Amino acid sequence: MLYSQSQKESIGLVYGFLGVLIFSLTLPATRLAVAELDPVFVGLGRAVLAAGLSLILVVVTRQTIPPWRFLPRFVVVVAGVIIGFPLLSAIAMRDAPASYGAVIVGLLPLVTAFFGVWRGGEQVSKSFWIFALMGSGLIISFALMSGAGSISLAALALLGAVVAASIGYAEGAILARTFGSWQVICWSLILSTPVLLPISLKHFPSSVHSISINAWIGFFYVSFFSMFLGFIAWYRGLSIGGISRVSQIQLIQPFLTILASAVLLGEPLTIKTLGFAAGVIFCVAWGKRV
Repeated sequence: MLYSQSQKESIGLVYGFLGVLIFSLTLPATRLAVAELDPVFVGLGRAVLAAGLSLILVVVTRQTIPPWRFLPRFVVVVAGVIIGFPLLSAIAMRDAPASYGAVIVGLLPLVTAFFGVWRGGEQVSKSFWIFALMGSGLIISFALMSGAGSISLAALALLGAVVAASIGYAEGAILARTFGSWQVICWSLILSTPVLLPISLKHFPSSVHSISINAWIGFFYVSFFSMFLGFIAWYRGLSIGGISRVSQIQLIQPFLTILASAVLLGEPLTIKTLGFAAGVIFCVAWGKRV
């Protein structure tokens, strides 16, 4: 069935929103996990678990191994979203609240749009960039007003995580046009396993029984949802609706994360947060229209 460009964008936004909804719980779940587990184990071990699901899926569906000429692009995906973002965000969540991380990670849409234009050859209007910058500016203002603008190890780690994820998002979306959304994340996870498995085992907790159920729930969430199911929806949305356009829906992710942090971790939720959320959603809506 053939879809018009506007229909493709709408379908892409639906998948993109589903991915964002799953990703919005990543930082709170990571914070739960790193409270008792080694950040390296949380950041890299989740990919090993997700790779097990991926291997089952590609074998059952009899997927063909991608040609070797695509290996460098898969390596970029691995470096960005399987190693870079998970590891750096886990390190940051050891010392910073999830709500703090949420405002920094709010820069993802703008950086992803940049890489979408650069790597994906997409064309966007000047008006689009204006609304994208407005939305990102709101998030930066929110961070400064909340006292989250100071430079710390956590902030640097999160900024590095943003760049890593943005590159991985754009490259994965380009590959998804050829191989399909879930195939890209599955093959990337399988490719990373020989490197990540020994590192994860080295940082595995010495006493499994001493780790609380909440920490394990956080770890299993980031493994099965954030690292696997979320990327299937997200890459499909980016590949169908366009990297630059669909990525802007991620502007609402910080506020979904802050809400989840308030519910799951007891972190504060203020009227100021809701006001900034309304402004960002406005930018997303008008950015899509242009």
